[in-house]
Amino acid sequence: MFARRRKHFGTPADKATYATLHTASLASPHLREGLTPAAAGKASRHLRDLLGTAAIAICDSSGVLAWDGVGGPYESNHRRDAKDLAAPTLRSGRTAVLGAHDVACGDPQCPIRTAVVAPIVTEERVVAVLVAYSNSTSAALVRATEEVARWVSGQVELAELNKERTRAMEAELRALRAQISPHFIYNALAAIASFVRTDPERARELLLEFADFSRYALRRGGEFTTLADELRNVERYLVLEQARFGERLKVSLQIAPEVLPVVIPFLVVQPLVENAVRHGLESGAGSITIRARDRINEAEISVEDDGAGSDPEVIRAALSGGSSSDSVGLGNVDARLRQVYGDTYGLVVETALDAGTKVTFRIPKYSSGVHASP
Repeated sequence: MFARRRKHFGTPADKATYATLHTASLASPHLREGLTPAAAGKASRHLRDLLGTAAIAICDSSGVLAWDGVGGPYESNHRRDAKDLAAPTLRSGRTAVLGAHDVACGDPQCPIRTAVVAPIVTEERVVAVLVAYSNSTSAALVRATEEVARWVSGQVELAELNKERTRAMEAELRALRAQISPHFIYNALAAIASFVRTDPERARELLLEFADFSRYALRRGGEFTTLADELRNVERYLVLEQARFGERLKVSLQIAPEVLPVVIPFLVVQPLVENAVRHGLESGAGSITIRARDRINEAEISVEDDGAGSDPEVIRAALSGGSSSDSVGLGNVDARLRQVYGDTYGLVVETALDAGTKVTFRIPKYSSGVHASP
């Protein structure tokens, strides 16, 4: 006897669960953009699929953000009235179940006869409502509309958190620019000035390098760039520092070509190199090694100097947010890396007095929401 195996596709309940999760996953990316008309419009079709109703509307205090469902003459009637139906729930935050006398347009062919209006809430504030239109109302539809509205609320809150994170990163970046600029600009201009009479052509070249460095460091294009662009700017910085220190400063770069396109937070390498230059030359001369290695799904970047090193407690204080004149931007860079990628992607600092310093961090090659700015 031979047993014949049949392929198992799951029970009807399994299939329904999968379909619901899949539909929710299609709506989620749009809602993460925030509750704008464009995002609500893209998500509305998937939300209507979740509820299985004739139409849905998403409204806020300004009016109808999105409509999906029946079209033609039916849509014009009901879309016009959606804001008025939403107003009581926007004020009270309570779900409303509306019958034919509130919703029906009088056309016997129209599939819209009733509506359920559920609040979309973020931080205990009603920001919008979800209106589900159908031919008849049931307890199941009321509960489903409330659950979908609650899920939309969660997505909108995540969108707000992402905006807050972006604002925090921009503030950190402004603080970093303010912290680095006084150190570097003064020294760079002094080095250029020293060549004006003795070697005007060299002074001109250095001035162009300084202009390109400043344009990159002060740009407003966004908080992400490629490792290739970041290293190019580090090279400009080192050209200016070598003009200042001459043969006292030796630099070695070991860069894997595969990681050059990896997207990284803006200005995370240069502050580490500036620290290395400062510490590496405390004893009179020093060398700096910059490495970027391919680690399969990650890029590993390190900046190492053979200088005087630091007390680990001083570095620990700098990483925890304490002020440290010896560690330009170290805590800032660490905080931004953790904000973007999580706590496992902060800086790793190896140092001791008279033993040099090595700072290492990892960057995922692919991370959701991380894109290089033009």
